[in-house]
Amino acid sequence: MTASGRPLLFLDVDGPLIPFGAPPPGGYPSYPGPGTGPEGNPLVARVDPGLGRRLLALPCQLVWATTWLADADDCLSPRLGLPRLPYVDWPETDDADGADGTDGTDDADGGHRTNAQLHWKTRTLVAWAAGRPFAWVDDEITGADRRWVEAHSPAPALLHRVDPRVGLTEADFTTLDAWLRGT
Repeated sequence: MTASGRPLLFLDVDGPLIPFGAPPPGGYPSYPGPGTGPEGNPLVARVDPGLGRRLLALPCQLVWATTWLADADDCLSPRLGLPRLPYVDWPETDDADGADGTDGTDDADGGHRTNAQLHWKTRTLVAWAAGRPFAWVDDEITGADRRWVEAHSPAPALLHRVDPRVGLTEADFTTLDAWLRGT
């Protein structure tokens, strides 16, 4: 199957790949390697290089869906053993209330938006998918995003929220693999 025939997997960095928030007892695991030196981003040491082979094993086309843009390729792809990946180039916004629509309150899915507000990535990802099935892995997905995608995406979509304190887990990979293979 060609890359264009496979589902897309939109991958956020902060949260799914770089855990943050209240650290687990003993702190976050650290993985020395490319990008973790004195000139590198200190948070990159939290990225488990083993995630790369897990991501590559998924039956999908990987796409960076992060504010890191092309920096994800420069900083993270070598660390993870990934090829250069396409990335979503986010449109400029003139939303005076903030592009993410956050209001500081928690919704039922653990995000920081009211149910009436979408994540600032949602519309762009549906447009970028252009009718292809896709999974979106992020730590800020809410019920509002799921409802909007269900109503506006012509293809199946899985919006998979990752706990930002731990990042991608075995359970996340199991869910993603099953959904992608069933699509």
